[in-house]
Amino acid sequence: QRQLVEFGGGSVQPGESLTLSCAFSGFTADNYAIGWFRQAPGNERAGVSCISNDGGNTDYADSVKGRFTISRDNAKNTVYLHMNDLKPEDTGVYYCAAQYSVQHICVLGAYRYPYWGQGTQVTVSS
Repeated sequence: QRQLVEFGGGSVQPGESLTLSCAFSGFTADNYAIGWFRQAPGNERAGVSCISNDGGNTDYADSVKGRFTISRDNAKNTVYLHMNDLKPEDTGVYYCAAQYSVQHICVLGAYRYPYWGQGTQVTVSS
């Protein structure tokens, strides 16, 4: 059974940093791209970042470029999202999701990801 679990959410002040972790099981890490998505109240779920199965390719939403970094450790079946200089507009529930892909690419479209975690809340407020 494919399972993804997010860790690391919390409440921080603007300008602070937070690292989210996505631990997954039930599938071979080398065969799956992983994406991070967030959903703010009243908004649709939007792509934040993704990383290819081998970690060689990444993509970011324009709003987080230069502030967020995605990485993965396939030996630990874990993907990380390092978030720096957090802003109030980064507030939302953050989800990680998996897509079967051995082509060393990733995309930010949520509809492409069939397997999802339950989400972790990130709140940025002064």
